[in-house]
Formats: sequence, structure tokens, C-alpha cells
Amino acid sequence: MATRHLLRTVVLQSLYEWDFYNKAKNLDEILTRNIEEFAPGADEPEFAVKTLKKVTDHLTSIDKILTKAAPEWPLDKIAIINRNVLRIGLAELLYSDQEEVPPKVAINEAIEMAKNYGGPNAVKFINGVLGTIFREIEKAKEEKTAASKEDKK
Repeated sequence: MATRHLLRTVVLQSLYEWDFYNKAKNLDEILTRNIEEFAPGADEPEFAVKTLKKVTDHLTSIDKILTKAAPEWPLDKIAIINRNVLRIGLAELLYSDQEEVPPKVAINEAIEMAKNYGGPNAVKFINGVLGTIFREIEKAKEEKTAASKEDKK
């Protein structure tokens, strides 16, 4: 298993535990413990720290985007594992350097986590939500580019 994939899984485990206990536990301590237990000697543990920080720093906006992208699924009704796979995928999609984590990699990694840890419909759900958000991001970029070209005329 590739190091970053393993570290994303550790982040997922950490977010799951934190979310399960209604965010009452210290997330940094959970992550540190899980890295030591499940990814000892990982090449770049700072990747897990950065990924988790992206999720927590932007949690409110991530959850708002997820709520808008899946209006028929209130956030608290989405299975904890799926909710946190979506949070990681969206954090990487929106807040990672695209040279470091290209958008399609962020989506594919989320789908892989859904395959491994989600229920029978998780892959389709995760792919649908993240795919919809990705298309909206791309559409907004194209519109911005077109508007910029119009302004220069």
C-alpha cells in the first residue's frame, strides 16, 4: 500500500473516532496514536497531519458544500465513514496544491477508501457527490476564464 494511501486511511480512522465521539476527543492525539499504531515508519507522516488540518481548518465550509451537493442526505444521516471519506476527498480537492494532489487523484483516493471501508452503495455515493462538486469547480473556472478574456477585449 502506498504511503499516502495508508496515511489517508489513518486520517480516516482518526476522523471516524473523533466524529463517533461527537468531537469530544482531541483529534491531534487520536491521529498521533493512529500513525504510531497503523503506520509506524511511514515516509511522510506530515502528509497525514496536513491532510487532517485541511479537513479541520475548513470543516464548516466543507460540510456546507456537502450539504448543498447532497441535499437529500442531511450530513448527520450520512454514515460516519462516508461522511469522513467525503470530507477528506473534498479537503484535498479544494485545498490541496493540485501539483501535489491532482483533483482526479483526490477523487480516486476517496473512492478507494469507500470501496475498502464503506457500505455497498458508498462508492456510487462518494463518486457522485465528489464528481458533481468537481464538475461545478471546473465550470466555475471556465466561466471565470471566459469572463477574464471578455474583460481584456
